Amino acid sequence: MPSDSPDDADDAALFRAAIGEVRRIDVEAPPATTARPRPRPRARMAELDEADARATFQQALDTDLLQAGDALSFRRDVVPPRAWQRLRRGEISAQEELDLHGSDVREAEALLRAFLRDAVHAGLGCVRIVHGKGRGGSDYVDSRGAPVLKNLVDRLLRHRADVVAFHSAPAAQGGTGAVLVLLARRAR
Repeated sequence: MPSDSPDDADDAALFRAAIGEVRRIDVEAPPATTARPRPRPRARMAELDEADARATFQQALDTDLLQAGDALSFRRDVVPPRAWQRLRRGEISAQEELDLHGSDVREAEALLRAFLRDAVHAGLGCVRIVHGKGRGGSDYVDSRGAPVLKNLVDRLLRHRADVVAFHSAPAAQGGTGAVLVLLARRAR
């Protein structure tokens, strides 16, 4: 209910004086558009995490490289000493094997990741990975003479949560050109 009291007129005049000059907006005009479309959103944090992981992995590859005769060895605390000794002596039989001979680094990494994923999914406890000793030519050693596939396998296995232990195989099973890998039990 409108009121024409003098107080209302004074309030309206006071309001207009406070806000200053006003211009009318044409409601029929379409909103202004930008000339360029907006870029698609990117997962920048995921990209940064991936780049950081790649840099850390590369840095790990550049330091403390294994040589052809060096044994691969790694054990998490969850592995009992007796099981660790059996693995080192080759007394735990490998249920499946992957041979990386003839693979380049990218192919070997993809094969190794898929092999381990499948082995864990199948519930395997121990697998053997044949990586070679790095004496087969320039494809298998880097500029410093270090075996590429052997170092790749070592670094990749150390960073996987489903790998609880690994050790170079005994001489009869491939020696320092192969590694026995003990896998974590799959959670049900």
